[in-house]
Amino acid sequence: MKKMTSDELRESYLKFFESKGHKIIPSASLIPENDPSVLFTTAGMHPLVPYLLGQKHPAGKRLCDVQKCVRTGDIDEVGDATHLTFFEMLGNWSLGDYFKEESIGFSYEFLTKVLEIPVEKIAVTVFAGDEDCPRDTFAASVWEKMGIAKDRIFYLPKKNNWWYAGPTGPCGSDTEIFIDTGKEPCGPDCSPADDCGKWGEIWNNVFMEFNRTADGKFEPLKQKNVDTGMGLERTVCMINGLSSAYETDLFADAIAKICELSGKKYGEDEQVTRAIRIIADHIRTATFMIGDERGVVPSNVDQGYVLRRLIRRAVRFARQIDCDPSKLTDIARIYIEKYRKIYPELGVNADKIVDEIAKEEERFSKTLENGLKEIEKVLKYVQGDMLNGKTAFRLYDTYGFPIEMTVEICREKGFGVDMDGYRKAFEEHQQKSHAGAEQKFKGGLADTSEMTTYLHTATHLLLGTLKKVLGRDDIQQKGSNITPERLRFDFNFERPLTEEEKKAVEDGVNDAIRRDIPVTCEEMTVEEARRQNAVGVFGSRYGEIVKVYTIGDVDKEICGGPHAEHTGQLGEFKIVKEQSSSAGVRRIKAVIDPSKAKK
Repeated sequence: MKKMTSDELRESYLKFFESKGHKIIPSASLIPENDPSVLFTTAGMHPLVPYLLGQKHPAGKRLCDVQKCVRTGDIDEVGDATHLTFFEMLGNWSLGDYFKEESIGFSYEFLTKVLEIPVEKIAVTVFAGDEDCPRDTFAASVWEKMGIAKDRIFYLPKKNNWWYAGPTGPCGSDTEIFIDTGKEPCGPDCSPADDCGKWGEIWNNVFMEFNRTADGKFEPLKQKNVDTGMGLERTVCMINGLSSAYETDLFADAIAKICELSGKKYGEDEQVTRAIRIIADHIRTATFMIGDERGVVPSNVDQGYVLRRLIRRAVRFARQIDCDPSKLTDIARIYIEKYRKIYPELGVNADKIVDEIAKEEERFSKTLENGLKEIEKVLKYVQGDMLNGKTAFRLYDTYGFPIEMTVEICREKGFGVDMDGYRKAFEEHQQKSHAGAEQKFKGGLADTSEMTTYLHTATHLLLGTLKKVLGRDDIQQKGSNITPERLRFDFNFERPLTEEEKKAVEDGVNDAIRRDIPVTCEEMTVEEARRQNAVGVFGSRYGEIVKVYTIGDVDKEICGGPHAEHTGQLGEFKIVKEQSSSAGVRRIKAVIDPSKAKK
């Protein structure tokens, strides 16, 4: 296998697919636009959903990119050799162009010719078939024709080799590509479905060829798509023969700095190594969250809550290894320098990144002080020698006081902690949180319903009207979240809106709706969009050709989302709430009533 740095792998991947007729597109924001189903962009295909569903992409039918992603479902697992919260996904797409044979051919060529992976080290999985859809013998035959031995082609069921956009919508089988790690198989029937370490997944090619209907039927799609994903960190690790992503060049400088600040050595002690990995991972993710073009700041809700949890977890583990938490900003600066050429937004927002991490570290230090005072009070009233689990959880939930610190302090004072009771209280809290999240994000990944389309159009009207009412051309969208029930729109402004201003904004949007203005779309270069004064955060996030939506004299904006054909379809607009979102950012929640549209 050819050894490469992370920069070399990115460049090689993009150049290869560019040579195959793919247009390189920039990474989208980590914060999904108008997608209530997820807090963060978790895969390369998320920003492309409208185009996978049939919209024409300005760059064409063949695309490739390196997408910033965040997955936070396994935060508590971070610290082992494999889990990361931030990662980069290498991806290539066919939007109704080539399909299985060409996709598999591209993957095979890149792996064997560019990465120089011996063919005998490659294994693949394909869909085994069931009562809904047939066995994917075609993909298997293509792999066999490429040179993959039959005993390295595994047929697996839907749970392993099938992709869904949601309960309904585009779906299809996939073929996953694995590298033989050299470890002993777990048995005579060992396959990539076994989590024994024998097989390391390197790539996944999804073939979207069916539409799953509400009654559970699988109908052929008019536009068949290919969506592939290759994790940068995992691939760099594999081709360099490393046992963990934390050993790659992506983390080397940050880990060296943590070791310098703490006086500890990476790899020498299991608990120390785990703490170093957590700090390195969480500060990298925090750097990208804050530095994103639609960046967030620590808060108690949504993306800001996840960011706060990451920074505070990094602070906690820094304290464990005697690393001064106030120096975590030094780690952030290392990542800014490491990535700023690839993601210029990190350089642009460097001061903000450092400032927000420093402020959150200070806040958490005060929280710890308050927690210490509270635990002293609680221990005075403990009957027996055991702190009950509910009290331990309250210290965590109310004061943000880590359970590990509660256990440590109790031990010093001769008390134990009812960990079974703590875990039970924690699980009950999680179940409630998950139930709430399922309700909150029930819209689904590909929710492009008529209602969400109209609400998205309303955000355009809202932005244009805010500028006019507040007399400020510098008003910009700072965040947007749309569910089928309402829109949520964040914008830069220093103070609450007066009742008169809110009424004027509401009236202005409704005036645009009453005028029934056509919503028009043009494709043009970024420079032409700039000349026409289209709204957009100009920079690396756009490709060469963009879509510009114009709504009369109200708004002209670069956008890829779904839109109404004319404003009259929205019926009536009403502001439900106006409040603070974060420092210098206000939030408007609003609803529309299409039933009041003029027929």
